[in-house]
Amino acid sequence: MSRFPHRVLAVLLMVMLAGVAAKAGDPATAFPNPTVDATQATSKSQQAAVLAGGCFWGIQAVFQHVKGVISATSGYSGGEASTAHYERVSEGNTGHAESVKIVYDPSKITYGQILRVYFSVAHDPTELNRQGPDVGTQYRSSIFYANDEQKHIAEAYIAQLDKAKVFPSSIVTVVVPLKAFYPAEAYHQDYAALYPDNPYIVYNDAPKVAHLQQQFPDLYKSR
Repeated sequence: MSRFPHRVLAVLLMVMLAGVAAKAGDPATAFPNPTVDATQATSKSQQAAVLAGGCFWGIQAVFQHVKGVISATSGYSGGEASTAHYERVSEGNTGHAESVKIVYDPSKITYGQILRVYFSVAHDPTELNRQGPDVGTQYRSSIFYANDEQKHIAEAYIAQLDKAKVFPSSIVTVVVPLKAFYPAEAYHQDYAALYPDNPYIVYNDAPKVAHLQQQFPDLYKSR
């Protein structure tokens, strides 16, 4: 924990706020499927989605439990290679967001279904430049699209969710082109799985995985 002083403060705040209010990303009703989505592939292959929404530990943990996902890697997107380091990114002025690269089999799960999990349980898309107790542009909600199809699906789904008023506030997720993804340091990879008793994981990230299992039992897998 000495590497992550801001996480310590986040834990304290999370403990104070735990149970006070339901997260905006926990709608009581079934979370809608995207009306615009990629066609499910007929043969096995690999595609990638890069998503940001708060601390990458939680995003990675959620998608490691999604069927059809081959791998999920914590990293940085939005800035330059020279600043893609945790200490620099944590300053909040590099342009990077803590991100996760999700490699998936499009014959098992579509890009739209990846986004369905992202918006519903992986993070709260109505928080601007923060996620829960973590504050700064490095924690922004962002979809880094790799092609025009991903851009179209993401923008259509945001419009669909806003129109249906799935959340009490408007979605602030930005949809921007992916320039590069830089894997994070080794000590950030699989953090939730390696340190399940870490208070930050217990209060902030483990509930996301639990919500995934509750809301999407057909998509949930044990690692």
